[in-house]
Amino acid sequence: MKILVVLCHPREESLTAQVANSFIKGAISNGNEVELVDLYKENFNPVLNIKDEPNDGNLLNYSQEVQFEFNRLNNNEAVVMIFPLWWWSMPAMLKGWVDRVWNYGLTYGEASHNIKKGLLISLAAHTQKELEKRDYYNAIDTSLNVGIFDYNKIDERELLILGGTDLGDDHCAKHIELAYKKGCSF
Repeated sequence: MKILVVLCHPREESLTAQVANSFIKGAISNGNEVELVDLYKENFNPVLNIKDEPNDGNLLNYSQEVQFEFNRLNNNEAVVMIFPLWWWSMPAMLKGWVDRVWNYGLTYGEASHNIKKGLLISLAAHTQKELEKRDYYNAIDTSLNVGIFDYNKIDERELLILGGTDLGDDHCAKHIELAYKKGCSF
């Protein structure tokens, strides 16, 4: 399977980047092809401009950047977005990538895209228990997993929140190991 991994974190040495690298190693070990998009390293511009949204569904009428990013996405069968959970959502950089690239006629509406599988891996300081306390997990799942993947007709989809990132190195090492295993089984 061809997988596009979209990493969104400003620090190259972050736990988020370590999780992404571990997932990639696991996915490759299982015979998958992986392309990494590091939004910060590539200096992606998350601001949606008028030329990014002609609203007619014709790829050639979108900006060159959107055409490039959509083709990059569409050359894969799966997408994995890996990011920290900030303010109960994805960072603005990743949200801007979704806003600009996952566009009318390209991924939804009268769209025909190649993505069949989606995975969101989010890293959070809150533990699973804390996320369940106020039903945050379900709210995040509805907003991101259903709101992006289901809306774009990606039936095989999952949200994985790796919580307790401030509980120390041993706890975080388990997240890195889980990401590898997730990549191996993807």
